[in-house]
Amino acid sequence: MFAAFLASALIAAGSWALRTRRIQPFSTAGRTVRSLTDPIIRPIEGWLLGRGGNPQQAPWWLVGISLVGGILLITVLQGLGAALAQAFLAVRTGPRGLVRLAVYYAGQLILLALIVRVVASWFGLFRYHRWMRPVYVLTDWIVEPLRRVIPPIGMIDITPLVAWFALQLALGWLLRVL
Repeated sequence: MFAAFLASALIAAGSWALRTRRIQPFSTAGRTVRSLTDPIIRPIEGWLLGRGGNPQQAPWWLVGISLVGGILLITVLQGLGAALAQAFLAVRTGPRGLVRLAVYYAGQLILLALIVRVVASWFGLFRYHRWMRPVYVLTDWIVEPLRRVIPPIGMIDITPLVAWFALQLALGWLLRVL
C-alpha cells in the first residue's frame, strides 16, 4: 500500500513539474516523465472533465484516491481477518459458539442498518427509496414502537439513537447469556 501511495505521489509530482515547467516538457526528461505519467493521469483528467472538474487537479486526485483507497483496503482486510478469526473460534467451540456468532453478526447488521438509516435521512433518502427499503425492513421493528413513546426533540428524532443504545444493551446481555 505504501509503495502504491509513493508511486502515485511520484506521478503527481512529475505531472506537476511538467505543468509548472520545472521540467521542460519537450526535453528528454520531460518526454520520459510524460510517457510515464500520462497513461495514469489522462483517465483521471477525463473523469474530472466529465464531471465539470479541473483536469489540472488530476494528479492530486490520484494521490487522494490512492491514500483513501489504501486506508479502506487495509481496514477491510483487517475486518475480514478478525471475522475469520471469530468464525474459526466459533467453529472450535461448537454449536453454542456458532449461535453466538450468528447472533453477534445479526446484531451488527441491524446496528449498521440503523446508522445507514440516520445518515441517509440527512441526504433525503427515506423509506420509499429503492436502496433504503431493506434498511427500513431491518430497523422498523425497533424504531417504530419507540417512536410512539419518545417524542421528537424539536426537529430532531432521537428514536434511532435510543434504538441503537437499546439494541447494544440487549445484544450485550444476550451474548453474555449465550
